[in-house]
Amino acid sequence: MTSETGRKIAVVTGGTAGVGRATVRELAGQGYDVAVLARGSAGLEAAAAEVREAGVRALPLAVDVADYAAVRQAADRVETELGPITHWVNVAFSGSLAFSWDTDMEQWRRMTDVTYYGQVHGTLAALERMRPRDRGVIINVGSAMAYRSIPLQAPYCAAKHAVKGFTESVMCELVHEQSHVRLCMVQLPGLNTPQFNWNLAKVRRHPMPVPPIFQPEVPARAIAFLAEHPRREMWVGLSAAGVILAERVAPRLLDIYLGRTGVSSQQTSEDAPRLDPNLDEPGDAREDQGAHGAFDSKAHAHDPQLALSMHRRPILAGLTGAAVLGAAAMAWTRSRHLGQTGA
Repeated sequence: MTSETGRKIAVVTGGTAGVGRATVRELAGQGYDVAVLARGSAGLEAAAAEVREAGVRALPLAVDVADYAAVRQAADRVETELGPITHWVNVAFSGSLAFSWDTDMEQWRRMTDVTYYGQVHGTLAALERMRPRDRGVIINVGSAMAYRSIPLQAPYCAAKHAVKGFTESVMCELVHEQSHVRLCMVQLPGLNTPQFNWNLAKVRRHPMPVPPIFQPEVPARAIAFLAEHPRREMWVGLSAAGVILAERVAPRLLDIYLGRTGVSSQQTSEDAPRLDPNLDEPGDAREDQGAHGAFDSKAHAHDPQLALSMHRRPILAGLTGAAVLGAAAMAWTRSRHLGQTGA
């Protein structure tokens, strides 16, 4: 999908670190002009430089996605300086590793404002411009935790549940008005991103993602695929798919399992860098943090679940063809056997 100018113009919120940063690079590599919305000046400069190195246009904008007016103003600047927005990817979030009763209400509100309302603000700003044109793709980045909550991340899990509910409601509204704007979700597994260096942590040991851990380039490839082949929802990671399906079958067993293992599995005794919490100040204001966190040695760069999801049509066609050939062979063998018996 391109704009009237023939260019693909994407907005990525939270585009200076983690999945957002990897997505910015992936889209730029595929020829998109990219507007990067985030708070950290060092991260914005570095992300924009990578976009320009790919030979496309970059527009770094210092924006707090919790501020709806600021998000709308940023969208106006994108359309003025780059052109009509064709794709909008909502990645920005703020998280913690703390028991719910150890999290004060201001921290709850801040994480909700960024992680949930940030996606609401981005989606509505994109729709404000895409609906009159009757085209465009919006991708809301979620998590397996939009289906199955875990301990120590109550504000984040609640926000991701809310994002899923909000997105599904808007999907229905777009169907109602027969819109050609496509709204998609992608649900992610545990990832090696800088969030574990700068999230709010009130536990004894260093935070870590729930294993198995994947590199942020894996979901970035999924997001770029959805941008070109929009569908309602995509799951990334066999672990994410397993958790989502298990929640449908045995939620109480997951309560027990996660209650016994979920706290320790999100902490490591290894030394790793820690920055100040990024709730109020961005973690990449003075120094670019990039896409990766501290767990490169444990993270997977590939995901068979994603490969299957991206190529599901040819795989299904192949399986169907094999089934048809198998049935034909069985029918031929049976008819031949019956013919010989009759002779």
